[in-house]
Amino acid sequence: MKSYIQISTTTETKEQAQKIAQYLVEQKLAACVQINGPIESIYHWKGKVETAYEWLCLIKTQESLFDKIEAAIKKLHSYETPEIIAIPIVKGSKEYLNWLDDELSHS
Repeated sequence: MKSYIQISTTTETKEQAQKIAQYLVEQKLAACVQINGPIESIYHWKGKVETAYEWLCLIKTQESLFDKIEAAIKKLHSYETPEIIAIPIVKGSKEYLNWLDDELSHS
């Protein structure tokens, strides 16, 4: 049985989020990438508390594609340490999960 995940990453610009999303979908690594933003992030970085406005990418895919997606994000991303977090999709409508499979079946 296939496992599905949603991967999140944030980018500095909308254009970078769009570039990552376009690549992942064109390469059949993701069936869908939603881009939200700008969002405000407050975080520790190199000993200081930082604040930045970022763009959030929510990537829908199969768990088996995580390593390829991680490599692609690292290649295309401007951050030294980009967020790349996967959350399991524990339930989903049969139709949506079938659509995910159909879109990723040619990878």
